[in-house]
Amino acid sequence: MQRFADLFTALDQTTSTKAKVTALAGYFREAPDADRLWTIALLSGRRPKRTITTTRLREWAAERAGLPLWLFEASYDVVGDLAETIALILPPPARTVERSLTDWIAWLKSLAALEEPDRKPEILAAWDSLPGPQRFVFNKLITGGFRMGVSRKLMTRALAAATDIDEARLAHRLMGDWTPETTSFSELVLSDDPADDLSRPYPFYLAYQLDDPPENLGDPSDWRAEWKWDGIRGQLIRRDGQLHIWSRGEELMTDRFPELRATLDHMPDGTVLDGELLAWDHEAARPMPFNALQRRIGRKSVPKKLLAEAPVVLRAYDLLEWQGSDLRAAPFADRRARLDALLDALPADAGIQPSPLVPFDSWEALAATRETARDANAEGLMLKRAASPYLAGRKKGDWWKWKVAPLVIDAVMIYAQAGHGRRANLYTDFTFAVWKGDELVPFTKAYSGLTDAEFRQITAWVRKNTLERFGPVRRVPPEHVFEIAFEGIQRSARHKSGVALRFPRMSRWRHDKPAAEANSFDDLQAMLATYG
Repeated sequence: MQRFADLFTALDQTTSTKAKVTALAGYFREAPDADRLWTIALLSGRRPKRTITTTRLREWAAERAGLPLWLFEASYDVVGDLAETIALILPPPARTVERSLTDWIAWLKSLAALEEPDRKPEILAAWDSLPGPQRFVFNKLITGGFRMGVSRKLMTRALAAATDIDEARLAHRLMGDWTPETTSFSELVLSDDPADDLSRPYPFYLAYQLDDPPENLGDPSDWRAEWKWDGIRGQLIRRDGQLHIWSRGEELMTDRFPELRATLDHMPDGTVLDGELLAWDHEAARPMPFNALQRRIGRKSVPKKLLAEAPVVLRAYDLLEWQGSDLRAAPFADRRARLDALLDALPADAGIQPSPLVPFDSWEALAATRETARDANAEGLMLKRAASPYLAGRKKGDWWKWKVAPLVIDAVMIYAQAGHGRRANLYTDFTFAVWKGDELVPFTKAYSGLTDAEFRQITAWVRKNTLERFGPVRRVPPEHVFEIAFEGIQRSARHKSGVALRFPRMSRWRHDKPAAEANSFDDLQAMLATYG
């Protein structure tokens, strides 16, 4: 555990990519196989299930430290991180117990078999046996809020440096439905058996946002364009007579989309498609709003009523594997031609459609087409170089997303809350409202988009102008107007305003506009009628 705590500290204390790769590579060379495997799992989102609620952890930590709960909560508001707060307020350990990372995780998982009152003395004993850095990391494991500032790509790069295995090959091996309980480090990382997991997807190729004029990309004839859909990115895999559907987040979602099982009868083995899962209005022949699909995302099984209300299709835009051969090195134009030939042979009810290419002969013409994206229920365009291979991860140069300008509305800030981590001493999380007559109606929250200087400025104002306190939340005078940018708007029964925004953020602070001139609830409803 000490080795892992040292790694966590080294990663937390630097922003240098090179330093992080060096620290991780050193750890992967020296740590025991079981700990290496669990570290890979933690860095790829495979965290152990939480066995203790944060409410109980706060209560037990405050009691162990001899503090009233209100003082612990006030300390938590300042520190901004629960694991760090607990590590700071607890008294020094009375003894030291040497356990590996794997042993501690196994111990944490064993708590699930205990009743809650029996878990308390176990947690207190663990806290009393761990020095500061190890206790902090242990708390991270308990709370489930485990972040080390390391992307999967960076972790894979470090693992490649430690094992001398090609990074792209490792990225593929680390995909799929594995856990440290179902495999070993040797089987997962060192084995080169292509049949070890027939359901395994390929690492997804991700695009960068295009901010420069498209003319900078060169000759338009070298590029292909298609709509950027607002759904769930997924790979459909047909191998060994079985169907598997994976999300970009490496979640196996086959059972959630039973309408796609018809492809088993029409698609040959050794086929992998990349595309977008969309709730589809067959009568209108267009995608439904994202919230229709969202109703199905969290369900392990889908009732017939929901299947009828929000049927799903896969709009495929790439062919990664054909007849068992990996096509990713082939040019996109060739992969796309094979994909179109495959989909032409499928029946209409197979649940798979091609994502149509958008024809254009100049960047000016394509820009005009892009402005109609919302009419097609799309977010904009994807631009792909015809000669591009299918790479792993986010790479600049060959794939770009060219989104339409976001929707915007001017709103009044009415509540503020401090952030977490490095933002713990700043007010960064705000609630915004629009006018409904003489009343301000809250409708969204946002916590990104401002500069550090602007966050410091608004923090100073909040501290001087707080009207009421509700725990960490501060009610403030309705004086400041912000332009809120968002990608979409939809009806929502869960929100008092009746609407929910997709990806809201603060695009600018409207110092030029008084609160009385912010947008109204009627403006919000008009946007809902047009874009919802």
